[in-house]
Amino acid sequence: MPIALGAGALLLVLYAIGVYNRLIALRIRRGQAFADIDVQLHQRYDLIPNLVEAVRGYAGHEAKVLEAVTAARTRAEGVKGAGADRMKAEGLLAGALTGLLAVAEAYPDLKADAQFQRLMAELSDVENKIAAARRFFNNATQEFNATLAQFPANVVGALFGFAQEPFFEIEAGQDDRVRARPDVRF
Repeated sequence: MPIALGAGALLLVLYAIGVYNRLIALRIRRGQAFADIDVQLHQRYDLIPNLVEAVRGYAGHEAKVLEAVTAARTRAEGVKGAGADRMKAEGLLAGALTGLLAVAEAYPDLKADAQFQRLMAELSDVENKIAAARRFFNNATQEFNATLAQFPANVVGALFGFAQEPFFEIEAGQDDRVRARPDVRF
């Protein structure tokens, strides 16, 4: 009988180790997925000063919008990691960029400028890459959270301090501003 209890305990410990290792692997995968997003976000950060300068050349009196974009970029660049603060800062930056693009719509000469067109093409490419990386990150987050919510991983996770992780989503108010078409009147 003691051998059976010992064997049962050993199997339980080995199973818990397997579950723990699975949670670690999923957390690492999520971290790698965020690193992919981070690379694309830094490319977007690098484009923003040139985009702001291009708009400033044609619409310098739109200082409030230009300052909002610059401030949002600085704030987003200053928040590290994959936490809710970073995601909120990125949502604010996306909203500020939408405002900048709405201003650009009001200036036909700016829209025709070759440098501005190149910057917009680069920004569009980066935004598409961010969207793809975000989908991969959210899939990794969903897999981690789903695994952690199931028994017995929830017990093992609680013992070792694992917690549900946030998705990289645009907030509801930001989502409307980012997806909305600018209302430009001449």
